[in-house]
Amino acid sequence: MQYEISPVPVSAYPEVTAVWEASVRATHDFLTEADIQFFKPLILNEFLKAVTLCCIKDETGRIVGFAGTAEQKLEMLFVDPAARGRGIGKALLAHVIASQEVTKVDVNEQNTQAVGFYLHNGFKIISRSALDGMGKPFPLLLMELEK
Repeated sequence: MQYEISPVPVSAYPEVTAVWEASVRATHDFLTEADIQFFKPLILNEFLKAVTLCCIKDETGRIVGFAGTAEQKLEMLFVDPAARGRGIGKALLAHVIASQEVTKVDVNEQNTQAVGFYLHNGFKIISRSALDGMGKPFPLLLMELEK
């Protein structure tokens, strides 16, 4: 399926954060409610403005998936759980690979669905970190697109 991919304006950050939260609740079962509440304001107020964002909207104009990149690295890719299985994540990934030359992504090791998604889409695991970027005990797999 073909999707129109568009930039995300700052005014849509609350909507993007809501997609992030819904997606995290559906896929990151290793996070506690306190973890989600810790990360949520950081996503909204810090992390979104630190990346180049693009999104896919549904027929009503609601954002159903988004990706954020910085320096050829995919920093975030989240899809609304109600829209999963429609190729939205794959379309966003293909777009950032083609338009921003993305070759790397860090994935929570405990998010086995995401690990499988990236492996299926041509990435390989190159290393592992016991801590996430915030120093929290959520191991990361550093993955790179196979050439």
